[in-house]
Amino acid sequence: MKKKILVTGGTGYIGSHTTVELIEAGYEVVILDNLSNSEESVVDRISEITGVKPHLEIIDVCDKIKLDKFFENHNDISAIIHFAAYKAVSESVSKPLDYYKNNLVSLMNLLDAMKKFSIPSLVFSSSCTVYGQPEKLPVTEDSPLQPATSPYGNTKQVCEQIIRDTTFADKNIKAIALRYFNPIGAHPSALIGELPRGVPENLVPYITQTAYGLRDELKVFGNDYNTPDGSCLRDYLHVVDLAMAHVVAVKRLIEARNRNNYEVFNLGTGDGVSVLEAIRSFEKVTGIKLKYKIVERRPGDIEKIWADPSFANKELGWKTLRSLDEAMKSAWEWEKKIRTQK
Repeated sequence: MKKKILVTGGTGYIGSHTTVELIEAGYEVVILDNLSNSEESVVDRISEITGVKPHLEIIDVCDKIKLDKFFENHNDISAIIHFAAYKAVSESVSKPLDYYKNNLVSLMNLLDAMKKFSIPSLVFSSSCTVYGQPEKLPVTEDSPLQPATSPYGNTKQVCEQIIRDTTFADKNIKAIALRYFNPIGAHPSALIGELPRGVPENLVPYITQTAYGLRDELKVFGNDYNTPDGSCLRDYLHVVDLAMAHVVAVKRLIEARNRNNYEVFNLGTGDGVSVLEAIRSFEKVTGIKLKYKIVERRPGDIEKIWADPSFANKELGWKTLRSLDEAMKSAWEWEKKIRTQK
């Protein structure tokens, strides 16, 4: 029997890529999504890539009654991967209550359901924002968590604390929190990728939309940071590499190879890349000259952060395989494909 994995937010950017990798690794996937930031058609695209159409139920994980009903009907779930959350740093600064309600309540509802329906394993979609602005770089899993610079980052810190406390109190629940750095790129098929609603909050979709002519110009938020070229430094990893880490984490929990009831791993490349370097990578692989301008710093942005992924490399046997240039090229192929289909 194939193990059944529940993926919340499975039609979203990282969720859809992870669903593909789970199916290709031999798992059965059920998706819960309220489609607040994604399209139902993503399920058909996943089917086109894998030959398997995952089951989708359109449910808001914050709706406890509907969630419990779902678990009553699906009582054979082996593990949950929880992506369903609001994730835009600057939006969280202007809408903090929305972020606290959505991100905390959805997690607590799932943990309640795990206890009630005896689901033992959780992989949690966390973020490098839990480190705030680190005092030392690169960041290891033992780096102290600084005060969050945004409500979004704070929700990830609080969610991790909730999971830690829950796994301490209930030894039947085990969890892995994966702290992502900056996922970019798209599936090589160009059938799934990042498709934000409205004006993109993330750099790469803003780059690709500007290159396609949907945006007049790209904004670079600040060039006066303490970095080599003055723009923010990030650790950009290919979304397919990130998706594969979730498969490894789920397998670790299902096979009871976890060393503790609660584990944390950094997922990144180990390289700090500036915003201006990322722009140059895109220009190089596409031959398109981007129009951009430097504007004021953006509230909530961290100056520089990149991972030390050596613990995940050693303990999970996972590492990034795809380059920044590959990620940029795949993001552009996805942008072109999605625009010609609209």
